[in-house]
Amino acid sequence: MLEILWIILGCVLAMATIAGTLELLMLTIAGLLPRRRVESTKFKLLNLAVVIPAHNEEASIARCIRSLHRCERARSWFSIVVVADNCTDSTAEVARENGARALIRNDATKRGKGYALDFAFKTLIKEGFEEFIVIDADSEVEPNMIHTFRELFEDGADAIQCRYTVNNADVSIRTRLMNVALLAFNVLRPRGRDRLGFSVGLLGNGFGLTRDTLVNVPYDAVSVVEDLEYHIRLVRAGRKVRFADGTSVKAEMPTGGKGARTQRARWEGGRFRTIASSAPGLAVRVLKGELNLIEPLFELLLLPLAFHVLLLLAALIPPFAPSRIYAAAGLGVVALHIVAALWVGGGGFKDIWALACAPFYIVWKAALLPKMLLASKKDAEWVRTERAGTEGGRV
Repeated sequence: MLEILWIILGCVLAMATIAGTLELLMLTIAGLLPRRRVESTKFKLLNLAVVIPAHNEEASIARCIRSLHRCERARSWFSIVVVADNCTDSTAEVARENGARALIRNDATKRGKGYALDFAFKTLIKEGFEEFIVIDADSEVEPNMIHTFRELFEDGADAIQCRYTVNNADVSIRTRLMNVALLAFNVLRPRGRDRLGFSVGLLGNGFGLTRDTLVNVPYDAVSVVEDLEYHIRLVRAGRKVRFADGTSVKAEMPTGGKGARTQRARWEGGRFRTIASSAPGLAVRVLKGELNLIEPLFELLLLPLAFHVLLLLAALIPPFAPSRIYAAAGLGVVALHIVAALWVGGGGFKDIWALACAPFYIVWKAALLPKMLLASKKDAEWVRTERAGTEGGRV
């Protein structure tokens, strides 16, 4: 009887991770392929707006705007629009002082980044804007960002996502490990999907949408992970997100304490909620013949890497040879995935050294599981993440 229970446990753990392991292997191999090239085109000066959703970001908004002012404007004119959403500080004033337009939104019953973006898109579409790029208020962009996005828009892209990594990776071990994780999640995996011709996904920061896309698929996603929710809707509508591999946006990450715990609980709790609400429906539609939803379904079933590793380690425990062999192979795929992420993402020695602390990071995330599950049951609410070392906003 005990032997049968061990076999069942081994099979359950293997089945819980098999989709994620296959997804990791496929995207790792594809992500190592050469970058796709976009042929230069003759640009039309369409109306492009960079939208910055902000909730009480007076300390960081000026730096974000200044990084956008450093972008090449000669062939790519654009407007910078800050959405000051339910702010109780001087975010709007600081934005105007630094050369941006400020849209003020106050709605105590509808709070969240998704609501702010929906408000901005509807307002700007009425004004004739045709292309949109979304940047978080705590971020800085590369000078070639606007030009790179414009090339892809002119090449016919419905939506675009660029590299999204950490701006303060050197501050702590946690931010360094976060950078490694984002090199995997936000660089290698989108790169792999792009090489395979899949929609690469939206990451919530550094993404672009066309007016036509927004008119046909309105941005009414308002969960904590509204980017993931909206991407599923895009794929269902037959639209594809392309990867801007040649440019990036870098954001400030919390260095520790309450800010880090809050951010992880909200992000991954929101992801768990989306898995529970969307995965069954996607699976049904795949079975009905909508094969374009297979990869988004596998993406959804791939748990955060720390939990994926924990389940693989657990699969090594039952004295059942098939599950142990699979678990060992799965851990090998994870190792290959991390090495490939460092390779294509430009990681260095400090990132490799930080991986020695990964077991402690996994334990830390496991301890947050109750908070994540609690967050998965809550509706979206815009809570500004506490960060250390952010410079003042007025210049």
